[in-house]
Amino acid sequence: MKQISKLFLVSLLSGATTLGAYKLLFDDNGYFSSNKNGITTLAPESYGRLASLGAENVDFTVAAEKTIHTVVHVKNVSVRTISNPIMEYFYGYGGQQQQEQVGTGSGVIISEDGYIVTNNHVVKDANDIEITLNNKKTYKAKLVGTDSKMDIALLKINADEKLPYSTFANSDSVKIGEWVLAVGNPYNLTSTVTAGIVSAKARNLDTRGIQSFIQTDAAVNPGNSGGALVNTRGELIGINTMISSMTGSYVGYSFAVPSNNARKIIEDIMEFGNVQRGILGVEGGELNSTASKELGITQTQGFYINKVTKNSGAEKAKLQKGDIIIKLDNQDIATFADLSGYVNTKRPNDKIQVTYLRDGKTMIAPVVLSKNESFTTEFKGIELENIDAADKKKFKLDYGVKIKAITNENLLQYNEELKGNIILSIDNVKATNIETVSKLLNNKDEKQSIRIEMINKNGEVIRIII
Repeated sequence: MKQISKLFLVSLLSGATTLGAYKLLFDDNGYFSSNKNGITTLAPESYGRLASLGAENVDFTVAAEKTIHTVVHVKNVSVRTISNPIMEYFYGYGGQQQQEQVGTGSGVIISEDGYIVTNNHVVKDANDIEITLNNKKTYKAKLVGTDSKMDIALLKINADEKLPYSTFANSDSVKIGEWVLAVGNPYNLTSTVTAGIVSAKARNLDTRGIQSFIQTDAAVNPGNSGGALVNTRGELIGINTMISSMTGSYVGYSFAVPSNNARKIIEDIMEFGNVQRGILGVEGGELNSTASKELGITQTQGFYINKVTKNSGAEKAKLQKGDIIIKLDNQDIATFADLSGYVNTKRPNDKIQVTYLRDGKTMIAPVVLSKNESFTTEFKGIELENIDAADKKKFKLDYGVKIKAITNENLLQYNEELKGNIILSIDNVKATNIETVSKLLNNKDEKQSIRIEMINKNGEVIRIII
């Protein structure tokens, strides 16, 4: 009996020691507890379930299968004239030689009867365009129209069958973080598919043309230009256009023209033969903390109006300097890229609802977009306008702005010599169009001299400093 009592006492002490150690180390405030000093050190029960959001659980196969048959290989053959002044000088011949150049890229079939969208730079200066489908069939393509500003071109092939084609999605609905596929022909490798996510929207790269890209981290390399950027349903949300790289190859980010912009350009070319651009009629810049501080305002997002164009829709809607645009229709406007990207999806005479701030109050005004060709700007008493189709044909130009009128007293004596001239560059910056020139001149002081290169009415290049 004595022995049993001793064993019971030892067992009791052992149990108490174990219980005390557990309370010390593992209980609510123990050393290894899950809530030591209120800080969770163990993963929650739902942690393992979050893995379902990973790429391995997203089905890319349907989108890839739909898209690879709609993406084509584009071969551009151009002829370049090379001068050999030494041969010309010594022998009187051989001064110029014709050299054939071949470029490649991608394109996307957008209709069963053979319309194909690609980048303008893929087919620029082409003498001959050849399209190879995913089934290896080859066709000659006709260039229907281009838009160098937005880097979009429309091609047409006459196939002997109905073709698979991509359908457009609403690129305004694309979300940052959404999975996407880039499909194209990098390095002449056909039907290459890469996956990534949307890294940013309305990215402004200051290309003096496109100012609203979709940025992704899907791998894009030379040859992918003009290819498709699609969502996981295989719908077209962008046309792959460029990469950000110091080496010429993919290093992390790629950029695509949003499908809404591309679609609008294509429809314009098919319906009108050229791109119909509408403008809001405001000049200014996007806000940030620095700009807002200089302007003496508290709002740090939106487009600040610094100037309203005469006779524009914005002026007629009574928008004025100091107003801050924060929304166009249902699209939030935080940057200039947001504003220009949305306006570029519209045509002249389209009406949009502009939400803006004035003296701290939110106001809404319907604005009818003006035609881009009627957009003018003035600097140092020189009124400028975009060149029209007749000027482009006459002087064989695809860019430039025209001197519409002279009001500068010091230049009035040269009115006849200057009026009608086409400005090619300002301070060595290419005068692409009125929008580019306005942006450039807004950063110039009226007292600052500028150097202008222009073509006069006789086609002669002249340079002046004013």
